[in-house]
Amino acid sequence: MRRGLDIDVLRCPGGCATPLKLIALIEQAPVVRAILIHLGLPADRVQTEPARAPPEQDAFDWAS
Repeated sequence: MRRGLDIDVLRCPGGCATPLKLIALIEQAPVVRAILIHLGLPADRVQTEPARAPPEQDAFDWAS
């Protein structure tokens, strides 16, 4: 996440100097879903749309 979003997930969000430790990694989808539902967070997958083509070059009025 640091490379893509410039977020250091091992740094305390409260600003203390103590580094965080990874203590668990949950990879089973049913377990993740149950935790999200318990926390009241959205647990459904996001529907994605296919990428659209870039706009035509002459679609913009560059003169104005």
